[in-house]
Amino acid sequence: MSSTSVAPSPLAPTRTVLIDPQAKQKPRNVDLMCDWQYLERSIHRLLAAWGREVAEWNDKSTIHRQIWDQAECVRRLRERVSQFPGGKPDAPVSGELERLVNTVLLAPSLDDALDGIYVFLLKNLVTAYGEYSARVHPIHDAPTIALLHEINQIKSQQWLWYRDYRRRHPHTLTPDYRARIEAGLTRCQYFKTALPVHAADIAQPAGVNTDFRLARFSARVEPTKCKQPFMDYVRADFATSIEARRLFWAYGYMLEKNIPDDQLAWLYWGHYMPWDWHHDISRHLWDESRHGDSGYSRLCDFGITLEEVGFASYEQAEREKTLGEIATQKGITRAEAEAQQLELLRPFRAEPITKELLYQHVFMIGMVAETGHFVVKNEGYVDFKEGQDLDSAEMMLFDIIDETAHVQYAHRWLPLLAEEAGIDNSDYRERAAKVREEYQANAIKSADELRQKLSRTPGDPCFDFYQDLLARIRATTPLTNAQTCPPRSPKPM
Repeated sequence: MSSTSVAPSPLAPTRTVLIDPQAKQKPRNVDLMCDWQYLERSIHRLLAAWGREVAEWNDKSTIHRQIWDQAECVRRLRERVSQFPGGKPDAPVSGELERLVNTVLLAPSLDDALDGIYVFLLKNLVTAYGEYSARVHPIHDAPTIALLHEINQIKSQQWLWYRDYRRRHPHTLTPDYRARIEAGLTRCQYFKTALPVHAADIAQPAGVNTDFRLARFSARVEPTKCKQPFMDYVRADFATSIEARRLFWAYGYMLEKNIPDDQLAWLYWGHYMPWDWHHDISRHLWDESRHGDSGYSRLCDFGITLEEVGFASYEQAEREKTLGEIATQKGITRAEAEAQQLELLRPFRAEPITKELLYQHVFMIGMVAETGHFVVKNEGYVDFKEGQDLDSAEMMLFDIIDETAHVQYAHRWLPLLAEEAGIDNSDYRERAAKVREEYQANAIKSADELRQKLSRTPGDPCFDFYQDLLARIRATTPLTNAQTCPPRSPKPM
């Protein structure tokens, strides 16, 4: 007698069903994604809070890029939440999440903070996203799975940077800090389940309920002072020399690396603004960081190093004054204080940015600095292109494209910033035009005075340094119109 065996049926996959008998049309994952959106937004805020203390040039570039990446992670989650009935991206979430991210924020040091952000928040979010994608129905909730895969691709790049940074900067996490974070993660169930929300315990943005203060001075490892103050010559020659303008744009764009570090503070102290403002400013911040990289890249093309021209900060006078005071207190030389500035300046913390000051920052960048430079930038683009320096022309063009968008950001958000600050914004265009006129007049006067007093004698160290920079650039990429390019508009500020 023959017998037949029947193979057992494969076990059906264990899935998490996203509705329950009491549900209407709001699946369970909506509240969970609101928690995730709050956490991603908190990482965005934590990077803004600590980013000014990241010192090396390339690491600054990465932090600035990650601000934009985080904004895009938040955008993806917010858009997905809003697609569900009853889904509100700004819905309240549990105060437990705020307590956890504030624990990470209030780190004993930059290195502790980076461990808190990347090891505890980032890695546990990646794990939660992966487990969620494996549990839910792969067809019904495919859009959520797809966006989580996109976010995890971004997270993988963030982690690779952190891993490289930690290899270059070994660190042992402070035990008490680790214990407090781990306790908070346990209370937050490692982000795998939506936390219940109680009316008396709703999370506020990370840091709002703390006394955290950002670093007063953007960290540096590069020299901040140039070997000789050559920029006086550039200001004097800007309108009449295409070669002086080419040096100016490479160096000036490099200095724009300061702007994103300032904008980190805008993001942190502008917590009361709508998310769309944070998204716009995050893009603006990354653009300005890229402009700094563009200028630095062009200087490198010309064989000019930061050790020669310095990576000055926009508050250079205050930085040098503070270092001088520290040198006196410690009985060390100014040169020693400059060499140790990373550690000497780290304890200094900045005051909060008021609503009035935030309005002024956005007004000055968007309506004065960027709007005021369009004429000279377009002239530079045309002249460099005609002179066959297409790399410099390309640098100019992409900046013009970016900053056209930045001016639109200012027009979009100044009314709301003014309303928050109690400022009359009705005449902001007229006020901006007047300020630009004043800056232009002062720049013309300053250039005239410099032309009268600057030494042009060979053997003068500053003049020789300036001429050497021009000669090296000329030898690398000669301009075919160096002798024929007519005078252009004066430097606007």
